[in-house]
Amino acid sequence: MIPKPPVAVVEKNETFGGDSKLIITSKHVLGDENEFWKQPDGLGYKPCLDFSSAYRRESKRIVRERRKYLMVVVSGGMNQQKNQIVDAVVIARILGAVLVVPVLQVNLIWGDESEFSDIFDLERFKSVLADDVKIVSLLPANKIMTRPTEDGGMPFNASPQWIRSHYLKRFNRDGVLLLRRLDSRLSKDLPSDLQKLRCKAAFEALKFSPRVMELGKKLAERMRSKGPYIALHLRLEKDVWVRTGCLTGLSSKYDEIARLEGIKRPELLTAKSSMTPNERKLAGLCPLNAKEVTRLLRALGAPRDARIYWAGGEPLGGKEALRPLTSEFPHLYNKYDIAFPLELKPFAKRASIMAAIDYIVCKESDVFMASHGGNMGRAIQGHRAYEGHKKLITPNKRQMLPYFLNKTMTETEFEKMMKKLHRQSLGQPEIRVSKAGRDVTKYPVPECMCNNQTTPTV
Repeated sequence: MIPKPPVAVVEKNETFGGDSKLIITSKHVLGDENEFWKQPDGLGYKPCLDFSSAYRRESKRIVRERRKYLMVVVSGGMNQQKNQIVDAVVIARILGAVLVVPVLQVNLIWGDESEFSDIFDLERFKSVLADDVKIVSLLPANKIMTRPTEDGGMPFNASPQWIRSHYLKRFNRDGVLLLRRLDSRLSKDLPSDLQKLRCKAAFEALKFSPRVMELGKKLAERMRSKGPYIALHLRLEKDVWVRTGCLTGLSSKYDEIARLEGIKRPELLTAKSSMTPNERKLAGLCPLNAKEVTRLLRALGAPRDARIYWAGGEPLGGKEALRPLTSEFPHLYNKYDIAFPLELKPFAKRASIMAAIDYIVCKESDVFMASHGGNMGRAIQGHRAYEGHKKLITPNKRQMLPYFLNKTMTETEFEKMMKKLHRQSLGQPEIRVSKAGRDVTKYPVPECMCNNQTTPTV
């Protein structure tokens, strides 16, 4: 074998943007012999976007459309924006309309003024979907003075029939339709061709812009420079504890901070207010704290010298909140540790681009785990499945947490139980048809993937 050239790797762990010491090394550690790094059996599933003949015939008419233009404004964080952009593509197809490149609403929380092309590869978005939906950057001159029909709000789980019946008449009359508040509005259960279009938009067309992709891939290569790595999406921020109504797992001081914030801002609480924090915990509704993440990883066989990348906002409690992880896994890094300061400087006030960088490094990892649900965890789960069912640990919180509280179990017994509970939660193919109402971009089998034993769904 020809030895690989030396690469720069991070040797020092500073959790929040400290000066990371980069040295040159040619040492490479192979983790193939460790069971933890073993990838799940993907059962031969591969992307399979074979559209029906009726869909292809209709495409010829739709891409020639020049009378109806759909404008959309998408909001929220980067992963919410992605979901809404994908749904906008499908809605444009349902209405047989030209899609104007979605407008990203200025995020008032983070002050992010990024435009579509700052985050995503606009030309790829247009070209990959050219046979499905015509996409233009701006309204044509003869439509600019047209006052768009603005919809008051689409209901949750809107069907194609609902969309056509409510919008087509006005659309045909006015020529321009403006939609807002698309998050989770379009039904998750659509005809097969539209499900395939969802996958095509999410996984093939909606790629990050070249400079974002370049930096994300560069950081992923630095993480892998010494062998395989784990990526964690940690939800330990103050607002997460407030929204879930859960205890932090830190000292009573931090629990009190979250409790008082919840009293001050009751609109943030999304959990069932009738449940106590302990009841929420045992119901599996709370994020795993760093101690629980650490114990689960160790029980599932993660080696102590594993290199771990963590994504997420600053935890309530700062470094103290991460101490259980850093004590057990000293090679814990985030983007501020492994990027040179000048690499991140252009994106300092671009929260969506920072989230995109985290997304890339997490997606490229050998093992991924999210401490709580959320748009990013769901998106990465589907993306890793679409790219070959790479290992992804889905914590079985409801069943495992009673064992975390059991003081009589030996550590060996605990490890056996954790492995047993997660045997089928390691990224193996899951069939979406048994999960009605679930997003095909999280469960792409069978609509968007097939193997030798299955035929494409048409």
